Amino acid sequence: MGRYFELFRSFFKIGIFTFGGGYAMIPIIEREVITRRGWIGEKEFYDLLTLAQSAPGPISLNTAVFVGYKMYGYRGALSALLGVVLPSFVILLLVAMFFSQIRQNPIVDAAFRGMQPIVVAIMLAPVLGFTRGMHWSMMSVAAALALVVWHFELSPIYFLIVGGVAGLAWAAIRGKEVER
Repeated sequence: MGRYFELFRSFFKIGIFTFGGGYAMIPIIEREVITRRGWIGEKEFYDLLTLAQSAPGPISLNTAVFVGYKMYGYRGALSALLGVVLPSFVILLLVAMFFSQIRQNPIVDAAFRGMQPIVVAIMLAPVLGFTRGMHWSMMSVAAALALVVWHFELSPIYFLIVGGVAGLAWAAIRGKEVER
């Protein structure tokens, strides 16, 4: 029971101290599960993160579930999920109860406007982290695809499918065995 609580506590801490959405949680999850706890390796984390990005739902929740499952199976997935969701749920519940009373307050409005650039920076940090070790040509492709998805409002799932098929084809052409 202690290991599930440790997993819950780690993800609860991540959930309570992270602002800015799912992508803002990624560097904190990475630091917690790789650097601080040593639960999984960096390559394995990025593999789980890729899977979390591909799966439907918020990336932070998917990452928590996949890390928890990798660690301790279904109970670990549930522990990590509850840990990362509970703080947000409680905070949102409290905000919803009082937000309508303070929303028109100019101080609150100014605070929200001041936080916007910080949230953008927090969301960009994990994106830039993904580029570590990536060849400049691949970074160019990624940037171009991001612009295409954003400008034409396309679903990224099609690009993920094409990228996966292209990666398999590339591995087959080069004669390398594809890891399962």
